[in-house]
Amino acid sequence: MKFFGKKQTGDHSNATTAVPTPNHSMEASQRDQQVAMEEQGKASKLGGKVPAVTFRTVFMTLLVAMGGFIFGYDTGQISGFLEMRVFLERFGIPTAVTDTNETGYYFSNVRSGLIVGLLSIGTLIGSLIAGPLANKFGRKWCIPPWCLVFSVGVVIQLAVGSGGSMWIGIVMGRFVAGLGVGALSVLVPLYMAEASPVPVRGSVISCYQLFITIGILTADCINFGTEARQDTGSYRIPMAIGFLWAIILGVGIMFLPESPRHDWNRGQSKRARTTMSKFYGLSESHPLIENECYEIEKIREATEGDHPWYEAITGPRMFYRVALAMALQMLQQLTGANYFFYYGTTIFSGVGIDNSYVTAMILGGVNVGATFFGVYMARHFRRRESLYVAALWQCMCFLVFASVGQFVFKDSADGSSLAKTSGTVMIVFACLFIVGFATTWGPLVWAVISEMFPYRYRAVAMGCATSANWFWNFMLAFFTPFIAGDIDFAYGYVFAGCNLVAFFVVYFFLVESSGKTLEEVDAMYLMHVTPRTSAKFAFDDEMRKSIGTGIATDKMHLRKRKDGWAKQEEVSEGGVMQREGSPVPASPGSGVNRNQKVEL
Repeated sequence: MKFFGKKQTGDHSNATTAVPTPNHSMEASQRDQQVAMEEQGKASKLGGKVPAVTFRTVFMTLLVAMGGFIFGYDTGQISGFLEMRVFLERFGIPTAVTDTNETGYYFSNVRSGLIVGLLSIGTLIGSLIAGPLANKFGRKWCIPPWCLVFSVGVVIQLAVGSGGSMWIGIVMGRFVAGLGVGALSVLVPLYMAEASPVPVRGSVISCYQLFITIGILTADCINFGTEARQDTGSYRIPMAIGFLWAIILGVGIMFLPESPRHDWNRGQSKRARTTMSKFYGLSESHPLIENECYEIEKIREATEGDHPWYEAITGPRMFYRVALAMALQMLQQLTGANYFFYYGTTIFSGVGIDNSYVTAMILGGVNVGATFFGVYMARHFRRRESLYVAALWQCMCFLVFASVGQFVFKDSADGSSLAKTSGTVMIVFACLFIVGFATTWGPLVWAVISEMFPYRYRAVAMGCATSANWFWNFMLAFFTPFIAGDIDFAYGYVFAGCNLVAFFVVYFFLVESSGKTLEEVDAMYLMHVTPRTSAKFAFDDEMRKSIGTGIATDKMHLRKRKDGWAKQEEVSEGGVMQREGSPVPASPGSGVNRNQKVEL
């Protein structure tokens, strides 16, 4: 595990002995005990030991992450509904009763794809709408209305009767519910990123993915308990329980403060300072709080004025970051995690487990357990290494899974020893894949996209990135039955290739963001810090002073001219202090030489 350890730099300190510094980079290697002792002495002089985590931060995380639970629960329940007898009889297509189809009803690929996938179309639209609204009305106060939208979608589904075309009502209900889920997928990580203390920011955001997996498992268990019912309660009871999670989040968020950065940028500086002190567990006069408030104020001065939404793409280095974030969200889907859940029933039946609900609970349990470790990894390991090593691991798992399935399991007789042996091998590698995904690509992608954007563009840029996730979620949900029906387990080779692409994208393009403030991450992208050496990058004193005043996207002002948009220096109005193309300072061994230019 030494490969994943954080490299000690002069800007980092142990989380339990962190001291206030101008850049608040408190997360550091726990291997260097001597440095930790030195930092402990400094902390005593500057306000005392900084708490690793506070009760308020834990409470905020558990409550706000309920947005992920809502998505996971809705995803898990629909896969179970498609196999419930009553649901099939009310919304399926009549057919002859056979040994393999005892109900006399079935779902065509198109119908099942639309029932499952229309949620993702709703989420795509909701994620694009949520960003601009969050900038206008706030991160906190946008969450309850979207919980209400989700609840309206559930009501529509509950109200649908039986009949030949009534399945369309289920589809439309899921579309409306998806609007709420998509908006929450932007607002929840956004709120977490702006409210969390730096040392635990990655772990806090990763809890969004953790709650998705817990939601899926909860839905699997409830489906298992109701699927034997011979009335509409078999699917309506799990469906109606979804109200509970929306009520918890929608009502509970009202008792939490607004994001400190949003408050500060809306003239509520005193309230923002109080919120930060409570989440950090420090007094409002603590140097760490003072320094962070100073940085936020510098950014506020720069972001005053009208900034159209499209600057989230045309702004300095923003197209690069938005494209990268969309690629990461796309690849999170194309790693193939949902494929295993899709094929799980077939594999498990080959080794004697015929109840698909038991199958779902086994895979869901592995997913949840591994994601708990993923939250730990987000706190203690570097993002880049975790992601690109896991991509190679997942590629290997898919190569074994697809090869055994295509050349051994598919042609073996049902119930034979060969089927059981090959099926067992496939189950093992399916679980190994899930462990890799749940500890890395599941939670960490949400963390890195929440960290790579400046305040001015964060909400809109995250909306664009998240929409890519939902688009590919729909594509996989709709087309997987068709593709898998034609090429069977060879479909796994497609996902193996996607994981290989994911390795190259992370290795060559993603900048390491763990242990850095959001403003520092922005500066690293503006300075074109080489991703491969970004983990070793360190800000010296001179460079650190320019963060927020010279090297910061939020300090860049755009003016329109005939040949397009151009950046201009507005020193008198808090504009660009660092002249474009001029050398920037760098510390020795930081990965950036002093002649490197800020190319914006």
